[in-house]
Formats: sequence, C-alpha cells, structure tokens
Amino acid sequence: MNETHAPSTTAHHPPASRPAPARADRRAWFGLLIVLGPVLLVAMDGSVLYLAMPRVTSTLNPSADQALWILDVYGFVVGSLLIAFGNLGDRYGRLRLLLIGVVVFGIGSAGAAFAPSPEALIGFRALMGLGGATLLPSGLAVLSELFPDARQRAQAIGIFAATFAAGFAVAPIVGGLLLSQFWWGSVFLINLPVVAAVLVFAPVVLREVRTTRAGTVDVLSVVLSAGGLLLAVYALKDAAAHGLSVASLAAGLAGVVVLWWFVRRQHTLEHPLVDFSLFRERVFAVAIVTGALSLVAWAAAAYLTGIYLQSVLDLPVLTAALLALPGAAVLTASCVVTPAVVQRIGKRAALVTCHFAMAAGLSLLLFTRVTGGVGWFIASTVVAGVGYGLSFSLVAETAVAAVPPSRAGSAAALAETSNEIGNALGIALLGSLAAVVFRLLGPEVAATLDATLHTPAVSGAAAEQAREAFLTGMHVAVAAAALACAVLGGLAARWIPAQRP
Repeated sequence: MNETHAPSTTAHHPPASRPAPARADRRAWFGLLIVLGPVLLVAMDGSVLYLAMPRVTSTLNPSADQALWILDVYGFVVGSLLIAFGNLGDRYGRLRLLLIGVVVFGIGSAGAAFAPSPEALIGFRALMGLGGATLLPSGLAVLSELFPDARQRAQAIGIFAATFAAGFAVAPIVGGLLLSQFWWGSVFLINLPVVAAVLVFAPVVLREVRTTRAGTVDVLSVVLSAGGLLLAVYALKDAAAHGLSVASLAAGLAGVVVLWWFVRRQHTLEHPLVDFSLFRERVFAVAIVTGALSLVAWAAAAYLTGIYLQSVLDLPVLTAALLALPGAAVLTASCVVTPAVVQRIGKRAALVTCHFAMAAGLSLLLFTRVTGGVGWFIASTVVAGVGYGLSFSLVAETAVAAVPPSRAGSAAALAETSNEIGNALGIALLGSLAAVVFRLLGPEVAATLDATLHTPAVSGAAAEQAREAFLTGMHVAVAAAALACAVLGGLAARWIPAQRP
C-alpha cells in the first residue's frame, strides 16, 4: 500500500519538491564587477579614437581609406568572430576563453599605443579585436552561473548592458581628456591596469562554465563570415576614397557571394554558427536589427561630429569631449531604466520609441553650420541618447531571454555581434558616404578635411570650401541614418504585436 501511495503524494505537490534558486552572494556581485572590466574595455575601444583621429592623422599621416580602417577594423574583427567564440566558450569553457582574450587584448593595446605607422596601428587594432571577440560572449554567459536566481540575473544583465553602453558613450570623452595632456597612444594604455586586475582576480572569483553540447565550430563558416564582410567593406572604402574601379566592384561582388554562401551553409549544418531560426521570433529579429542600426547611427554621428567640433568649429579636444557629457549621461541613464520601462509599456512600445528618438536626435544635426552649432550638437546627443540607451539594453535582454542556458554564449554573441558590426558599419557605410560627398564637393587638395587643413600653404578659400564640403557630407550621412531609424520604427510598430504574453 505504501508503495502505491507515495507517488500520488509527490504528484499532488510538485512545486514543493523544487527548491528555489539560490540568491547571489558577495562572490557573485564581486564576480560581476570583474566581468564588467573587460566589457568596459571592449566597448570603449570601439569608440575611443573618434576624438583622437585628428591627432592620429597629423602624426601618422594615414590615407583616407587607412583612416577608416584604423577606426573600424577593430569592430569588424570583433563582430566577425563573436559568434564563433561564443560557441567555443559554450563547449570548452567560458572562463578559459575570457582569460585568453584578456591577454591578447592587452598585447594588442600595448602595441597600438606605440604603433609607428598606419599599417602597424591597423594590425594591432585587429589583434585587439581578436581578444575582444572572446570577452563579450564569455562575460555575459558567465552571469548565468553567478546568478541562478532569474530576477537577480536580469538585474545583472541590465548592469552589464548599461556598462557596455556607458563604455561606448564615455570613451570619446575619456579619449579627449587624455589627449589634452598626453599623446594619442595613451588612449590604449589605459586598458592595461584593467587587464592586470582581471588576470589576478578572475581565476579566484569566477568558476569555469561549459556545456556538454555536441558538435564543433565550423571553421569554414567563420572564414566565410569574416571574409565576406571584409571584402564588402573594402569595396565600399575603396570606392569612397578613389571612386568606382574594377577592383572595388570585383571585391564587392565577391563579398556578396561569400556572404550568400555563408547564409546557405548555415541551413545545412547540424550545429550552425548562426542559428537563423531565432529570427522567426519577430521581437527578437527586430531587436537584433535595432542593435545593429543603433550602432550604425551612433558610430557615424560620433565620428563625424568629433571631426566637426575640432576641425570645422576649431574647438580644443578637451572642450569637444566635455560637450559630449550630457548625451553620454542620458544614454547611460536610459540604459539603466530600460527594464523598468519595458515592464511598464512593453517591448513593442520601447522598440518604437527608441527608433523615433534616434531619428529625431540625428535630425537635429542638420541644423549645424560652419559658423556654429554647439547647441544643436548637445540637443542631438541628448534626444538620440534616449533611443540609444533603450536599444543597447533591449538587445542584450531579448537575446539571452530567448534561448535556453546552454545557448547563452551563442545568443549573447549574436546580440553583441549586432552591436559590433553596427559600430563598424557606421564608419564603413556612412563614413564612406560622407567621404564621397567631400571628394565631390571639396577643393581637391587632399582626401580628407584634416589632411586638407594641414596641407602647407593651403588658401583660406580652399580651407573654407573643405569645411563646407565636410559639413554637407555629415548632413547627408546623418539624414540617411535618421531615415533608416524612422523606417525601422514604423516597421516595428506594424510587425510586433501590441500585447505579448
């Protein structure tokens, strides 16, 4: 009788047999602090050069396309390898990958600080990207081990996203402060103390986390994704700097074909590098596209306005850095409060709001002039900062919440890939668009505004024409970004259901 009665008792009380997840202790919160160090570094180095580029240009004298590669080769390497390293961390250990990435990132930072030529700086920035690609998915996935309680884990992910957003936002300001006292390489040396701290404390505080999921990383997929992106971007940069040519057209066509091959291959693999089935969920799909587009807009605007403030309005680098503070503060605050906003108004309304806030903020830059525009710049960063903050936090939360814990590294990598690829594409696409306008309307003294202004014996009329041409190019680029944000906001309002369970 007892043998038949015991199972029925268990069946009537299933919740009582499941213990609640343990609450995080001090170790977990200290572990979060350690994880945030690499997150901050990776985010900052995506944008720390925006205010430093005039100084880099005058010292290393890069060509127009080399200057663009200095800015965005880091983002392309990070974005191209994030998904692969997310999978590697899932299988072979996230802590191990985190520590390897920190070492590589530190070596790249030290080399970039003392790079003697544009080619060397591009190479060391690529090495930093290789290290950075291991840090983001490993760091975010480790949080699932540190915070088993779902509510605390959501708080930790919010802090993670806010730190990532803050890194992007404050990096140009930190760079400007350093440049007011030191040489341009100092913007990379600030990484080394954080690298040292992570190497000392991470093995003590963090535990190794891996899954038992079968399968190996498809090397061909990694090569196809990275190669296709780089070929396509090379074509854009070469055409922007030198005009259309057989070489740029061939590279662009080859890039499209390779990326098409990559997408087709993912549908045939048992363990694809990119799980495109995740995009069947419309909220997830729109959020990932939002992550890419928001960084396209933010990166292009930050880069172009950095040059505008220093080379068009002739403001000191420290002043330019301080003018970015209000927008950075709003962006970070928006990212922090996003979970509460989403809980109140829903993901649909939050995604629509972020797009139209970005579009409105970018449109304010159209009122800037050669003779002035500081007020419009500040207003633009504040209004757009609301949208950027919502976007950065929504993308991370949506990606991780949409998958089981065993896929946390891969999903985190996909979310961060959208940001990093967006950051690099902002310079590649919109930066190249602005470069084309400058080449068509400029005085044909040099390929860039800074190079024109530093040309010996350049006439006052030519310098004024160069400033006007650059401003026109900036207006065309930000108008394109604003239009894209508004269109995606309208699509989000139409595609995403108003009520979600």
